[in-house]
Amino acid sequence: MGNSMKKIGMMCLALLASAMFVAAAQAELKIGILALRGAPKVMEEWGATGEYLTGKMGEPVTIVPLEFAAIEPVVKDGKIDFMLANSAFYVEMEKKYGVKAIAMQVNSAGGKPVKEFGGVIFVRKDSPIQTLADLKGKKFMVVKSSSFGGGQMAMRLMLQNGIDYKKDFAEFREGGKHDNVVLAVQNGAMDAGTVRSDTLEAMEKEGKIKMSDFRIINQIKDSFPFVHSTELYPEWPMAAVKHVDADKGKKLGDALIAVKADSDAAKKAGIIGWAPAADFTSVRECLKALKYGAFAN
Repeated sequence: MGNSMKKIGMMCLALLASAMFVAAAQAELKIGILALRGAPKVMEEWGATGEYLTGKMGEPVTIVPLEFAAIEPVVKDGKIDFMLANSAFYVEMEKKYGVKAIAMQVNSAGGKPVKEFGGVIFVRKDSPIQTLADLKGKKFMVVKSSSFGGGQMAMRLMLQNGIDYKKDFAEFREGGKHDNVVLAVQNGAMDAGTVRSDTLEAMEKEGKIKMSDFRIINQIKDSFPFVHSTELYPEWPMAAVKHVDADKGKKLGDALIAVKADSDAAKKAGIIGWAPAADFTSVRECLKALKYGAFAN
């Protein structure tokens, strides 16, 4: 009897150990990524980064594409471990839920590193609109009111120039995706629109548009390699959600900063790599000016 009890005890231990192993194997790190141009595009661009990080972290790293409205609930409930979203989302989630930037995207401008981005306000080439003031009374489209490069930057610029986007347009609409805004202006459904810098260049490269069919309003001529109408703000950060322990956050941040420009992960994402996180004060100032979200007061 003693012997068979021992055997059952050993079996139970073995089952328990295998159950724990399965649980450990299934534990995964989830990176929620804002789906600017839709979920399939996120997987196409960031799948290789997920694979690279899985190798570096020694546990599965899963990419989770998220619509604009989905980000706050999953951060609040701790359903993702890391978040890659625009800098405005970051400062809001930092203020409300204590997320912490661990690295920052370095974009590629024809192979040159770019750590900032801006907003572009554009019309069709044949439009009578020449200046910001001409936008009053016209039909204007943003990506979303919660889109930083495709909305908030331009909205702040307009306020600085005496245009109240809440009441000075004949129509103020959200396109949902960057491509939709560009196409709505191209086909005349809207008079003007705004997207993040590098969108027009990317769509031209994909053969979807010709940049020569558009005019940029309030174009700032500087050394920045993409057309833009607004000041520049720091690029998207990767942030650790509050429940992630500091060591794990640092490990993932360091793994990203080690990404090489010629790696699959960087090339698929269309970036040069990652840098240590920047100072996001200018982003907070923008949201304060708009009295937006957590910065309403």
